[in-house]
Amino acid sequence: MENRKKVAFYTLGCKLNFSETSTIARNLQDEGFDRVDFEEVADMYVINTCSVTENADKQFKQVVRKAMKLNDKAFVAAVGCYAQLKPEELASVDGVDLVLGATEKFKLADYINDLSKNDFGEVHSCEIAEADFYVGSYSIGDRTRAFLKVQDGCDYKCTYCTIPLARGISRSDELENVLKNASEISKQNIKEIVLTGVNIGDYGKGEFGNKKHEHTFLELVQELDKVEGIERLRISSIEPNLLKNETIEFVSKSRTFVPHFHIPLQSGSNDILKLMKRRYQREVYTERVNKIREVMPHACIGVDVIVGFPGETDEHFLETYHFLNDMDISYLHVFTYSERDNTEAAAMEGVVPGNVRAKRSKMMRGLSVKKRRAFYESQLGTNRTVLFESENKEGYIHGFTENYVKVKTPWNPELVNTLHEINLTKIDEDGSVRMDFISALV
Repeated sequence: MENRKKVAFYTLGCKLNFSETSTIARNLQDEGFDRVDFEEVADMYVINTCSVTENADKQFKQVVRKAMKLNDKAFVAAVGCYAQLKPEELASVDGVDLVLGATEKFKLADYINDLSKNDFGEVHSCEIAEADFYVGSYSIGDRTRAFLKVQDGCDYKCTYCTIPLARGISRSDELENVLKNASEISKQNIKEIVLTGVNIGDYGKGEFGNKKHEHTFLELVQELDKVEGIERLRISSIEPNLLKNETIEFVSKSRTFVPHFHIPLQSGSNDILKLMKRRYQREVYTERVNKIREVMPHACIGVDVIVGFPGETDEHFLETYHFLNDMDISYLHVFTYSERDNTEAAAMEGVVPGNVRAKRSKMMRGLSVKKRRAFYESQLGTNRTVLFESENKEGYIHGFTENYVKVKTPWNPELVNTLHEINLTKIDEDGSVRMDFISALV
């Protein structure tokens, strides 16, 4: 046992990346590696990269430097979206030994020999058209929540996005396998599963990316709702054009699916949505939000929005700002547009200056604070169910209600990974909500 090598992982980016990191880690553990925290000295460091924003690219170099400080003789492997898009660029970073693209990342063990460092980063990267098969994944981080991958890739051609170039065509896991993974997760005393993918509303495309739909997203949620041992299921992010009324209605009556939707908008201007090549107009978004509010008035609705897209005038920005301000949504995820190589938007006219992008981002983030506060205030005095997490933050334990209100109470380790019925009492200075216990559930 003393000869077992130690491997540490660092994940940049989305929930999907976290689920895939966990799968790669389990594969390496089966090959005789022991997983350790990234802050520890390891024989190999694996960095799962992201390329959605410019900052994610820069972060990679910082993470490599951190690994090299911990052990300058360690073997460093890069996988993920950035590794597929710009493998040579990653391979040239000092300290990187191996770069694996979209089809190779799940075969990491096959590319490792004696873990001796290379003079130059070795690249194994496919043409993205070869990424036409599906690898199921799920992550188990803290004991309260798991990310379950149900879909990968995207057939959309949004003009700002590199994801189709990094992950290939849309393809889905077989329903039977998703249910098997969900059942495995439930047996590990995990109370909540978050469904994740690149475009999960597109679920149902065949295993090899063909257009024959075996199952729909609605059928997926209906079957997952029957899996025993799962207390909560949460939909991570779903396109407005793919979130059907039938799904919204099912969630409203579901045993396990919680009233929380995260729906990308990107812009409240139809002119900009057209430039982005989004597959809906803002009127569709309004219909989805109104439908959710009709059947689940207490639901949490999160929104993705991009500011500073080429051609976005002050008028377009204010159109988006007022559209969101007037809508009954709960919070925003604000992204400042950044140019990505090999995207249509990077060559568009009407480039928005950096300082204007920053100003618009600040305004939108301010709106998000206001929206979250209003949503939390609307929930005061109501009874909800909270799932407590495992971290002791300055003497408090935090958790989230089913409709994604963040609550806090003095630290008590016995509360970790337990569900309780509570009453929401007041909003604290840090923005989380204080609560009174009603009863313990699980």
